[in-house]
Amino acid sequence: MLAAADAGVAVTNNATASRMGGRILTREEIFQLAKDYGPRAVGAIIVFVVGLVIARWVGKFVMAALSKRDMEPPVRMLMVRFAKLFVLLLALLMAIQQLGFQLLPLIAGLGVAGVGVGLAMQGVLSNLVAGLTIIFVKPFRVGEYIEINQVEGQVEIIELFSTTLIHPDLSRVVVPNRKIVGEILHNYGKIRQANLSVGVGYDTDLNAALQIIRDILHENPRVLKQPAPGVGTSSLGDSSIVIAIKPWTALPDFGPAQAEINKAVIEKFREAGIQIPFPQREIRLLPGSETKSAA
Repeated sequence: MLAAADAGVAVTNNATASRMGGRILTREEIFQLAKDYGPRAVGAIIVFVVGLVIARWVGKFVMAALSKRDMEPPVRMLMVRFAKLFVLLLALLMAIQQLGFQLLPLIAGLGVAGVGVGLAMQGVLSNLVAGLTIIFVKPFRVGEYIEINQVEGQVEIIELFSTTLIHPDLSRVVVPNRKIVGEILHNYGKIRQANLSVGVGYDTDLNAALQIIRDILHENPRVLKQPAPGVGTSSLGDSSIVIAIKPWTALPDFGPAQAEINKAVIEKFREAGIQIPFPQREIRLLPGSETKSAA
């Protein structure tokens, strides 16, 4: 009877292990798997953790070494990331090998999967390639003022996938790198030239007016001495002579310098008695026009 009962229990256990179309591991089999693969899993985890520590140390070492060289910050960060990624990749491969997997079939499978991922991420990859082009070709640098695709601003940071600009209104403009490479780029550098003008009457002493403007530019601390500011007669208008005022300033002084120069020009012209004429129109009534208007 006991043998029959034991046989019944064994049949029940086997039925439980094989139900729902899948095989459920018994406790003995779980212990055996833990005994066989447990040390490998622990070893793989240790290898990967050590790889993380080494990658962080390598990143700090590469950053310290590159900081002593005259390099652009984006290039420096890119090389540090590549160094850390290379160490992490080696650690991951060693951890996988520690688990007992064959690397060649795995690499082949990853290659096939990489093709599909690459097709699905064409936009991201194009931004990456464009970012590498910007970093190594250097059409502009951090701190320079650029204009592209009807967007302008001072370059704040250049990353692999996008470039961030600071607009004059202090807002941030994030431009995908693929929108930059291959487009017409206007790079102002780190200085800008203001384009101001003022009109004076035709009876004005031009030499005196030009000298007043030159003195204003010379006294303004925001105006650069080199390149020298441009001052001269630009055009002859209907009711005034237009004088062009084109000083150079650093990027932070571009807006304030224009306001200060305009204010100083008005005040100095008033002191010197130089008038800034208003647009004038002369209307003449021909003989007989009043009669026609009354009719």
